[in-house]
Amino acid sequence: MATGEPTEERERFSSRLGFIMVAAGCAIGLGNVWRFPFITGQYGGAAFIVIYLVFLVILGLPVMVMEFAVGRASQRSTARAFEVLPSRRSFAWFGPWGYVGSYLLLMFYTTVCGWMLAYIPRLASGMFTQTSAELTATAFSALIGNPAELIAWMLVSVAVGVVVCGLGVEKGVERITKVMMTMLLVIMVALCARAVTLPGAGAGIAFFLSPDFSHLFAGNSASEQLSTFGEAVYAAMGQAFFTLSVGMGGQEIFGSRIGRENRLTSEALSTVAMDTSVAIMAGLIIFPACFAYGINPDAGPSLVFVTLPMVFGQMPLGELWGALFFVFMGFAALSTVIGVFELLVTWSMDRWGQSRRKAVLINGLALALLSVPCALGFSVWSGVQIPGIGDIQSIEDFVVSNNILPLGGIIFAIFCTSKKGWGWKNFLNEANTGKGLRFPGFMRLWCTYGIPALGVIIFVMGYAPKIMAWAGLG
Repeated sequence: MATGEPTEERERFSSRLGFIMVAAGCAIGLGNVWRFPFITGQYGGAAFIVIYLVFLVILGLPVMVMEFAVGRASQRSTARAFEVLPSRRSFAWFGPWGYVGSYLLLMFYTTVCGWMLAYIPRLASGMFTQTSAELTATAFSALIGNPAELIAWMLVSVAVGVVVCGLGVEKGVERITKVMMTMLLVIMVALCARAVTLPGAGAGIAFFLSPDFSHLFAGNSASEQLSTFGEAVYAAMGQAFFTLSVGMGGQEIFGSRIGRENRLTSEALSTVAMDTSVAIMAGLIIFPACFAYGINPDAGPSLVFVTLPMVFGQMPLGELWGALFFVFMGFAALSTVIGVFELLVTWSMDRWGQSRRKAVLINGLALALLSVPCALGFSVWSGVQIPGIGDIQSIEDFVVSNNILPLGGIIFAIFCTSKKGWGWKNFLNEANTGKGLRFPGFMRLWCTYGIPALGVIIFVMGYAPKIMAWAGLG
């Protein structure tokens, strides 16, 4: 269609629970069950969680409400929302932001999701029973160094997104995500129960849940202590953006598919609470298990694929618990793949008037092709690197996490608070339509100046170590 108007009546979620499950499913992913635990381990456990929760409330939650509001008011994705909603200055240029960002995210996320899926049969087979850290590290290196297997698992991840989104919002995205999220929560409860009852697990629970702020000021000098604290604060701010998937318009799309019965702060709080609960439960699985078996909990990204398989290998019935852990990880990753792929599909339908079937097919094929470089970036194309950033996966992750998300959050804040954008009054009216918790009007100054300022800090601080590395190269 030349006009680019949607060819089908806009699909909606069948229930509030379905909407919350899908919104939370998009947010719940590797940021919760992989990134959050290892960052928490690096910065001293519960003390870091306190800082993180503060930024979640003052940074992540308001931006999520803004995305919901823009979506519900416009009844369009970012492809059309900034053309539909009144503003004194055109924000239409921002429309493709989330579309491009979603592709960049999924281009590496599908490969990492494939790692999770690949480890399910590995753990179930007893491959890591009574193994050592050297052997688990070798096993992971063998996986990421095998381009054929990585591409195969990546294509499985893409296929799940294509099939689920191809079934539609209610019959596909909502129904499948509700099943996956329910199973994910059941598996997590079982894993938590097992982890916290391990001999010696108490130390891990205390590390994770008892704040010790001395961990945030580690160092021998005042400058070192201040640097450590600054790094922890920056990590908490970034995690607040990363974990909720705000700034790309994904939550805006889900907001465009709900009714006006409930105020949006209530919807956002429900989503944030579920997202945070999963992150906390992930920590209650990982840290008690690590302490019970004398494993260092600040192992970084290798925690999941090198350290934990060794932990499960020493545990009675470790094959079962290890396989269940990676099923849970796989569900968490796939829920994000489905949610973000739905953004691509809905954006295409809104922008170009494509049918769902056509949008799913075109974006599915494009995503499969565009995801190949990351899958090859650990072997055939391992030499493709940017100094100070890293390989292809690291480059794509850096663009999304340090650029797309914080800058997107800034634009949403400006659009919803500035007189040249949609404006505070329009945003507040939309956010507070319905029943439930009101978005507080006294937050205006913070949303207008505080959120953009923190977004700028996240953006600038993301480049600081890169610039230092580049300068060091001369």
